[in-house]
This record gives sequence, structure tokens and C-alpha cells, in this order.
Amino acid sequence: MPQMDKKTLAKLRCELRWESAIAKHCDCFSTARLNLWRDFFPPQLENDLMGRSPGEQTRYSFAPGELVEPTSLRQCFPLKSHQFNHRFGNKGWIEQRNGRFYPRGMLQEISTIFVEDRHPFRLVKLADKTETESAFYADLNHPLASYSLDLQITITGIWAQGEQRGGRSQDVAALLTDNGPGMQTRWRDQPTDFWSDMPFMRRDCRADLAFYDQPRLIAHLDQTAQDELAALHGQLLAPNSQVLDLMSSWQTHLPEELALAELVGLGLNQVELDANPRLTERVVHDLNTTPQLPFADRQFDAVLCSLSIEYLIEPVAVLREVVRVLKPGGVCVIGFSNRWFPTKAIQLWEGIHEFERPGLVLEYFIAAGGFTELETFSLRGLPRPANDKYADQVALSDPIHAVWGRRSAN
Repeated sequence: MPQMDKKTLAKLRCELRWESAIAKHCDCFSTARLNLWRDFFPPQLENDLMGRSPGEQTRYSFAPGELVEPTSLRQCFPLKSHQFNHRFGNKGWIEQRNGRFYPRGMLQEISTIFVEDRHPFRLVKLADKTETESAFYADLNHPLASYSLDLQITITGIWAQGEQRGGRSQDVAALLTDNGPGMQTRWRDQPTDFWSDMPFMRRDCRADLAFYDQPRLIAHLDQTAQDELAALHGQLLAPNSQVLDLMSSWQTHLPEELALAELVGLGLNQVELDANPRLTERVVHDLNTTPQLPFADRQFDAVLCSLSIEYLIEPVAVLREVVRVLKPGGVCVIGFSNRWFPTKAIQLWEGIHEFERPGLVLEYFIAAGGFTELETFSLRGLPRPANDKYADQVALSDPIHAVWGRRSAN
């Protein structure tokens, strides 16, 4: 069996776990062909991975600021209102919203930041806009800087390599933590302002039943992503459960071996629902017209909502109904990716960072009330299947994000 050494290439599945004030988080990343000779590993990992074989797992713990740059007061500083470029990127007027992330290139009159810089910063602590007060603070610290991090690494592949001929070095810590992880929670437990600027407006304001009048029997994820979403559901759902598949279609994304007592599909197109062989009951219902669910109190052990949350214009009202129909301890799982029908998604969804979207869904859960044990999950970096129709255009599988919570006992 091959073992990792300075002359091999390795593929790793990395699971970064951390906990914020409002939720537990797990961010997974699959690396492609790392090189122990060329790439930069945290010292603990490089020494420990030597001699290990495919399938082996290792675990590490990092204190705050150990895997990423530690928090620095110098990286959170006050700015005046005019130092925020409201017309950045020619996308119309952009308002400042507390707790949200923006590209650093939006900041003006700062000698160390250039307009081309797309690294995110967090805008915080909006004050009264007077000449004597700062309009906002820009927090350039890494969003994971203040958290303890637990890392689990599974070796998923090892290959021999030919003669070393240089190449581009990769920073493994940066691969795991850059441009996303940490952005899905609040800043110092202050609620993020996702509610301003009419966030639930949509380009296509027609009734959803009209838009979905024609069936669309298409997959919204590549097969690898579908399998991963199904596996996640398999971990969270108990066998013989009564499950509601909310905003359902012809796929429910469940493991084939998971037997359920009941799987009710609520969707917008009868043909799509009829094409789903896992459903035991099918209900056509427009949640954007009528957020109330046509089910009894405490009827279900679990509620799933996959690849559709971005279309809801009253998500908090719908989640309050989910609380009503869930049994105490029952789980609600909301999964999504970066593919959707653009004209029907709410405008906020398209305007925020990919890793802010789990934060938005967390705020839905919190605003709805009645949920506990909130968690988020992300998965990136897996290869796209070779037979996928987009394989020649996109190398990586569609990312997966999920947020879930359990119905409280009260």
C-alpha cells in the first residue's frame, strides 16, 4: 500500500470544525494532488502525515489565530462615509450594511489597499453619520481569527510522481480557510443586516405557479454533489421517519438504502412530483402565495428543503410553519449550492458572498424561533464527474452548503 512521503502526491479530505455563538460549523475541502516536497503545510500536519496510507485519518486542534492570522486591533479601524465606494463595480448604488462583507477594493484613500483587491472585509459598527464620528469600521481580520479550530484530515489518494520540476507551491492552511469559512456567522454576536434594501424582491414577479407550469426534469447539481447531499441527509435522518420534502421536485436527494415510513413532497408542478419515485404523497402548493403548510401539528420527524430556499419571499413565515409541523427534536435541513433560476431568486441571494448565504439562512432560523442546535456545513473542491456535461468548462463539483436545526422541546 502506498504511503505519503516527499516523493508522492496526495489527495486529502479536510473537515474544519468550529463553533460560534449561534451555531456549530463544519467546512469541508477536498484538496487535489498536494506535494509534501513543494507545498506549505502547517508543521504539525507535515510531520504527522509522513508514512500514512489511504483511508487513514488524523486530527488536530488549533488555538485562535494559530491556523490563520491572529486578530489584530490594527486590522479593524474607523473610516469616514466617503471612503466607501458606493458605486464599486458599476453595479449601481451599494449601501453600507452592518455585519456584511464587501471587497476591500471598495475602500478608498487607504495606501495599502488597491481597487483591484477582491479579498473580503467586514463592515461593522455603523454610527451616526456626522462630521465628528466615523461612519463605519472596516474589519480586515480573518473571520476565523477568534475561533478555536479542529481539523480532521482523511487521506483519500496517494500517487507516485515523476522527477521534481518545480511548479506552483500551495499553502494548505490558505486552501482550507480562505475566501469563505468564518463568513457564515455574526460579528461579535451582533445580528447581520440582511433585511434592508427590499431583499426579497425578484426580477420575475409573476406567480410561481405560472413560472413552473412547465415541468423541468433537470438536475440542479452534478452527480458528485447530488451524492454528497444525499449522504448528508442520510446522516441526519433516522430510518422509518416521517419526512416532508419542501419545495420538492423529481429528486429528493436521499440515500437509496434509507427506508422511510413516509415521504411527502410539496412542490409546484404535478408532473415533477409524479416523476419522483420516493414520494408516498404529493401536494401542489405555492408557499410564496400561501406560506401556511397544509399539514397537522407535529406530523413530521424531519423537513427537507433542497436547492430552493433562495426562491422564498417569506422564508421566516415558512420556517415558523415548519416548527409547527415538526415533532419535538425533529430536524429541518436546508441545502443549497451556487446554481438557481436567476429571475426567481430573491435579489439579496445573488448580491451576497457564497459563504454569507448560510449566515442568511441561520438568521431565518433565529427569526422564526423554535429551533435549537443550529449547524452549518459546506463542501468544496471535489472533482466534477468526467461524464458531466459541464466537465470541459468547470473542473470542480458544485459546492454544497447546508444549514439545519432541531425543533425545540417546547
